[in-house]
Amino acid sequence: MSTVQVEVQGLSKNFFDQSRGEVHAVQQVDFECRRGEILGLLGANGAGKTTTLRMISTVLQPTSGTARVLGHDVASEPVEVRRNLGFYSASTALYPRLTARETLTLFARVNKYPAERTKSRVEEMIERFGLSEYAGVRIEKLSSGMKQKVSIARTVVHDPPVLIFDEPTVGLDVLNALDLQQAIQELREDGKAILFSTHIMSEAERLCDRIAIIDKGRIRACDDLEGLRAATSQHYLEDIFVHYVTANADS
Repeated sequence: MSTVQVEVQGLSKNFFDQSRGEVHAVQQVDFECRRGEILGLLGANGAGKTTTLRMISTVLQPTSGTARVLGHDVASEPVEVRRNLGFYSASTALYPRLTARETLTLFARVNKYPAERTKSRVEEMIERFGLSEYAGVRIEKLSSGMKQKVSIARTVVHDPPVLIFDEPTVGLDVLNALDLQQAIQELREDGKAILFSTHIMSEAERLCDRIAIIDKGRIRACDDLEGLRAATSQHYLEDIFVHYVTANADS
């Protein structure tokens, strides 16, 4: 069985903006993400990271190209894609008047997790993410750190093989950001295929098995850190990033 869980080929997205005309937000993007791998999308704000991930998660329709999750096409099989995918973003909201346990139960049901196993799965997530003391507390009463744990548990409660983390540490303090990074590493050890977007070099270097540098909607390079170092004769990721961005400044 192939270990490739996400396959993206020639993926593009164009928008029309009244002031700028046609905007090529994502242009001919190609990459794969494998089981047990964290693939980083590293780029500045506006580089096309979130647009790419929204197409993969079926929120946006591609203008052209294809993206498949476990072989399911995002355009023609969106229900199957969503069933096999969990999406986490720092901006994703929780329902404030639900408890942590109710939140996890709701998202398990929404994502068609088997009804006969939902209760035990929810309790497993509560235990794993250290929510036992707060499982019956409404979201609006939880600290930011506890809300973050509920959000992660909500993302994985239906046991999807593919996970997307879109700029997940934005707005988090250092300790909460480190907790989140540890959770992501543990999910990789569980065999999840993880797409992780960031503009923070240290995060990409610490977490990612391979890094795709994205600039102006295009993938400029995609390799592990040692491969990127060898290709550019640069050691630090910041310098590698600048090398690829400045080399393509006019394209």
